[in-house]
Amino acid sequence: MYLSRKIDQILIDWSLSKEIKPLLVRGARQVGKSTAIRELAKRFDHFLEINFEEQRLVHKLFEGNLDPIVLCDNLSVLYNVPIIPGKTIIFFDEIQACLPAISSLRFFYEKYPALHVVAAGSLLEFALEEIPSFGVGRIRSIFMYPLSFNEYLAAVGEKSLLHAKEKANLNQPLVESIHQKLLEHFKRFLVIGGMPEVVVNYVKNKNTNLCQMVLDDLITSLKSDFSKYKKRIPFLRVSEVFNAVVQQSGNKFTFTKAATDANIKQVKETIDLLIMAGLVVPVTHSAANGLPLGAEINSKKRKLILFDTGIFQRLLGLNISELLFNNNFDTINKGAIAEQFVGLELLKEASSYSQENLFFWQRESKSSNAEIDYVIPKKQTILPIEVKSGTKGSMQSLFIFLAEKKLPFGIRMSLENYASYPNIQVYPIYAVSGLVNN
Repeated sequence: MYLSRKIDQILIDWSLSKEIKPLLVRGARQVGKSTAIRELAKRFDHFLEINFEEQRLVHKLFEGNLDPIVLCDNLSVLYNVPIIPGKTIIFFDEIQACLPAISSLRFFYEKYPALHVVAAGSLLEFALEEIPSFGVGRIRSIFMYPLSFNEYLAAVGEKSLLHAKEKANLNQPLVESIHQKLLEHFKRFLVIGGMPEVVVNYVKNKNTNLCQMVLDDLITSLKSDFSKYKKRIPFLRVSEVFNAVVQQSGNKFTFTKAATDANIKQVKETIDLLIMAGLVVPVTHSAANGLPLGAEINSKKRKLILFDTGIFQRLLGLNISELLFNNNFDTINKGAIAEQFVGLELLKEASSYSQENLFFWQRESKSSNAEIDYVIPKKQTILPIEVKSGTKGSMQSLFIFLAEKKLPFGIRMSLENYASYPNIQVYPIYAVSGLVNN
């Protein structure tokens, strides 16, 4: 069963473009990279898929001459697939298992630009670190994440609901019954998350408990990769730091509490690997005095969130019945899961051609502490976002930020429908795409 994804149109556009750079699809394990590429391949007459982890014999073809014409002649014979520019697409899967194959991509653009070549792999970022200049300007990267909330709605057959959601705005809020229906789907999405295998299981069985079992399997698979991250970092340290990320979610990450037998430098190195693997997303402190937000960061102040809410809730052991059936925001946001949802949606709604960064703002003082969950660039200005459930009286941090930065308004995302207060625009928490794209 194939789930339609945002990346589908991006892949189609690439396949139809006049300048066909080899394409590298990047992202965490099992977010649907290979499946999306195979779906694209249905538009071609011929499809050659090479899995470098399974098919070790093919590695020998890449040990010598990397001329793409020679490579394609040999690959065509080895796999008995015609390789014809414009009619054939070649897919190098698990390409991280063959570094020379990664190096070969640049030569396809230089010497065989009419041929469609796309590559993907798990833990690919580790391999790219070993080839820092593997193809600057000659290879196009796109970044892929688990399903967004919009993609989930389409997958479960709620396209009319999705259309209504995308049409709604501050001037045209949703009717209450539709708003409540979207909140029910939002809570379910927090529980099952956006991993394609889990969403497919839910579409087929409509059983949340079965989805929890699939999540357990995915967690086991993801953790089994820890031994591959770097030989110089012990498996147990990676596991311990990963668990610390889960436990400290929603708060500024404390390195000294992350691992018993590791110093701060070793913990930071481990976190960097988890970020490279796509399992952990950093939210970095920005002074937010102007754009770009990354110009005034404090890398010592970071929050760390997991790449999927379904996996997060399973690791943290949240009560899924409370998440599904309780309308109390504090209950729904246990472990800052709703805050994580907003951050992940911001990433998923951003351009697929670059790896976006997330930022938060914090002021620590004896007289008045203040914190904004996310600050984002929007129409040449800075937009502060708080993920809250309260009323005007609970938005002290947002008002402090607006006054200090001299900004006209801020955003509160909550379980409420669209609404406006002085200097505050309220967006339903499920409407991140509307906030980003409108």
